[in-house]
Amino acid sequence: MADAALFEFLHTEMVAELWAHHSDPGPGGQKMSLSVLEGMGFRVGQALGERNPAWLPPSSSPWAPHPGPPGPTASAWPKRLSLPPPAPPPRLPQETLAFREELDVLKFLCKDLWVAVFQKQMDSLRTNHQGTYVLQDNSFPLLIRMAAGLQYLEEAPKFLAFTCGLLRGALSTLGIKSLVTASVASLPTCKFQVVIQKT
Repeated sequence: MADAALFEFLHTEMVAELWAHHSDPGPGGQKMSLSVLEGMGFRVGQALGERNPAWLPPSSSPWAPHPGPPGPTASAWPKRLSLPPPAPPPRLPQETLAFREELDVLKFLCKDLWVAVFQKQMDSLRTNHQGTYVLQDNSFPLLIRMAAGLQYLEEAPKFLAFTCGLLRGALSTLGIKSLVTASVASLPTCKFQVVIQKT
């Protein structure tokens, strides 16, 4: 729970800092800030996929047990005091390499990735079976703290850009090029539309 609060605080501060630096109220300044936030989210989404143990060779994991001194005289070595290894970061399940269809990948995003980032599953996933998917979260954590009201809807896009990038980055790591957009009709419900780009 503390991780979620820290993430929400960090996200809010990123948005505030970017809007303070790109304070141009026109479309150019807002577009620049949204692009920066989406780029940050894209890299985080990629990193979540890259940190998946299925992509790492076993010896490269910093949490792999240390084999100790070599040879038969290992018991003769004095025991060293050492701190326990750090807790591993949240990792994505190893089944991610076994995806056969785009729909499986999107189901993975709705369940496993969403839980790893927001500690809850996505509420619904819909598709037209032609490469367009709509992911709906009825209580999106980054919008819950915003007051309900039409005047706050125009502020919502800056709180969704990072997550759009996050989804796009995770899909990119899984080998799928996509375009992700978000929309909000009423707070805190939001929809993410994922359009798969065929190559």
